[in-house]
Amino acid sequence: MSAVDFIVTLFLLIVLQAVLGFDNLLYISLESKRVPKEKQAFVRRTGIAVAIGLRIVLLFVVVNLVSSFSEPWFTISMGAEITPEAHHGAEATTVRNIVDGSFNLHVLIILFGGVFIVYTAVKEIFHMIGQHDLAHGNSKKRSVKITIFWIVLMNLVFSFDSILSAMALAKNEETGEANFLLMAIAIVVSGLLMIWLSDRVATFLQKNRMYEVLGLFVLLIVGIMLLTEGAHLAHLHLGGNPVMPMTKTTFYFVIGVLILTDIVQGRYQKRILQKNAPVGDGA
Repeated sequence: MSAVDFIVTLFLLIVLQAVLGFDNLLYISLESKRVPKEKQAFVRRTGIAVAIGLRIVLLFVVVNLVSSFSEPWFTISMGAEITPEAHHGAEATTVRNIVDGSFNLHVLIILFGGVFIVYTAVKEIFHMIGQHDLAHGNSKKRSVKITIFWIVLMNLVFSFDSILSAMALAKNEETGEANFLLMAIAIVVSGLLMIWLSDRVATFLQKNRMYEVLGLFVLLIVGIMLLTEGAHLAHLHLGGNPVMPMTKTTFYFVIGVLILTDIVQGRYQKRILQKNAPVGDGA
């Protein structure tokens, strides 16, 4: 690989990591709010820094043992007999699988991440609806070590797709092998960029509490996207119909609609409040 190809590929890998890391960055910003305010920046930076090192380790493992992640661990096949109308005096019986899929390590990790994120988002949404003291945040406080653990763990879950995409992008055409050094540099650079952005995203959410609800629903969609992706990788069929993954295009389109709706609703609500405000308060 020439120097120009190396630089261009490195730039594309960094952009890829940044785009695919948006949902991870949002999770980190929301999760860090579980610790006391003075510890939140430390938790974000430490969690991402540890995750960078573990991402490189995971990259090495995936590059060298990629076949192990794709080998099926177990399969599920639950069928039901369906008897249609008789033909020529004989009943024709067919078997349709209600649930059918093959699960490997990659699939299980993606599904675990999806279930955990959906659970976290739904729990926080209901907690936010039921809370009475809005001034003290919307989450129960958690220890620094536990919060860092979850940030690192979910960072690794999010990194699986980006690593597999990076391997395809950094593959050497002559040898057919992925350039480990190139991908490792991209992980470090994108991780440092994520550390820089995490403080700014967290500050924005603290100053604009109304967007916390939007962030939680975005997180919910991220979880659903992971669930559909894991089910698709498992070739899961429900009632004979394959589960299709939510594409990144659909994901960003839904996020755009949510943001636009939130902005329009906020401005409309402000106009209603101004219209209903008592006249002559300033007189």
